[in-house]
Amino acid sequence: MKIQFTDTGLAEVKADLLVLGCFKEITKPEGMLAEADRMLDGAITELIHLGEITGAFKETTLLHTYGRMTAKRLLIIGLGETERFDSNRLREIAAVTVRSAAKTKAKKIVTELFGLGHPIIHEHHVTHSFAEGAYLASYQFAGYSSKKEEKHEIESIQFLYNKPSDELVYGIESGTAYAEATNLARDLINTPGNLMTPALMADKAVEIAKRHGMEYEILDRNEMEKLGMGGLLAVAQGSEQPPKMIVIKYKGKEHWEDVLGFVGKGITFDSGGISIKPGANMDEMKMDMGGAAAVLGAMEAIGKLKPKVNVLAVIPAAENLPSGKAYKPGDVIKTMSGKTIEVLNTDAEGRVALSDAISYAIRLGASRIIDVATLTGAVVVALGHAATAAMTNDDAFLADFMRCSKKAGEKVWQLPLFDEYKEQIKSGIADLKNTGGRPAGSITAALFLEAFVEDIPWIHLDIAGTAWGDKDELSPKGGKGVMVRSLAQIAKHYGKRGMKK
Repeated sequence: MKIQFTDTGLAEVKADLLVLGCFKEITKPEGMLAEADRMLDGAITELIHLGEITGAFKETTLLHTYGRMTAKRLLIIGLGETERFDSNRLREIAAVTVRSAAKTKAKKIVTELFGLGHPIIHEHHVTHSFAEGAYLASYQFAGYSSKKEEKHEIESIQFLYNKPSDELVYGIESGTAYAEATNLARDLINTPGNLMTPALMADKAVEIAKRHGMEYEILDRNEMEKLGMGGLLAVAQGSEQPPKMIVIKYKGKEHWEDVLGFVGKGITFDSGGISIKPGANMDEMKMDMGGAAAVLGAMEAIGKLKPKVNVLAVIPAAENLPSGKAYKPGDVIKTMSGKTIEVLNTDAEGRVALSDAISYAIRLGASRIIDVATLTGAVVVALGHAATAAMTNDDAFLADFMRCSKKAGEKVWQLPLFDEYKEQIKSGIADLKNTGGRPAGSITAALFLEAFVEDIPWIHLDIAGTAWGDKDELSPKGGKGVMVRSLAQIAKHYGKRGMKK
């Protein structure tokens, strides 16, 4: 699918589907809609008077033009109230456009440039949000069926605008990069565990690094043993699949300083280990590497857009399976940091693996860290599936990230890290317990990770409720690729403004 501009006039548009919009306050056609109304002999005016076109958000009216216009069909989309129209709504309008095109088998779409001149939408986001929404909504996972189902593909979307600014042109580029990177993450999450082992994930990471000229390093078991990465090694020891510590370095500045670190949980399949999960829906635990997928997707977007910021990605990749070699409740593990962990539940493995990844990111020069992980079922109880939980040791850093996530259209909500909760993860025989029990489970998991970040600014994102889900406006059922766009946005933000110490 190509997204570009056309200087063709409305009367000369040759398309399978022409898309125009109207706000809820509509009483008569205006602008391009008025021009189309004249060509259709007042049909749009009549539909407005009949109450069949109201401008309600995402309302669609499909008209066949029967040769009165060069476009075969006209789709009129309701944009809702003018004061509520924003980048998020624009993404959804793009999604409606794509889905309507699929229903009508339209391959060539021409659309009005929605939101241009709107007081709360920056010029860049007019095209960024539409391109992003269109690519996100058109995502389909190929699957593995021997019978290949024919799937509709849109060839092109053209904006009716004859003098695009550099901002509008760049908006298409950046919106496309964000969405394609998210779709890459979705592919990784949706891939079954037998086809997305730690080694195969490492191969995908190397592909991304090579594609964009980034440095990379893949640590194997022997190298991890030399570095004392007891956390990741313990989690992996029940599986025949060897663990990998995946590292990618994007150097957007001359010197390796002020490094933004992304750490993503890469448990490619999580059975719970000895503390085994119930069998129902265990197949979905292929998504337990959703944090790793988010980080790899973000690196893909960063590689395309090339912000002037240094970014370090670190991913601890392993399977968590039960066997005669698996780590057990009651075990004590020594991590790379030197801190020890008493294991109470082997299904609280993500934080154990992340402890070494955080320590390694600091050793490699991370100045601040964002970790992303499908970490706790407790976060689903707290926030459901609508928002990602965020916890931090640096409120200014989180404020930057929250602004970026809002721009990216991803919902994030902060949970507290009060000292009182630390009592729950104190161990009588080690430095920490790997679970603090059911109360405040997401918070105590974050506090466990905080013990390894030393004194650098850090944000923890628990995506257990948002990494996987049912069909929504911008995604089919399955992996969501959540936080790719937010991570890419904060890299872009610091690339423009730098990191405040």
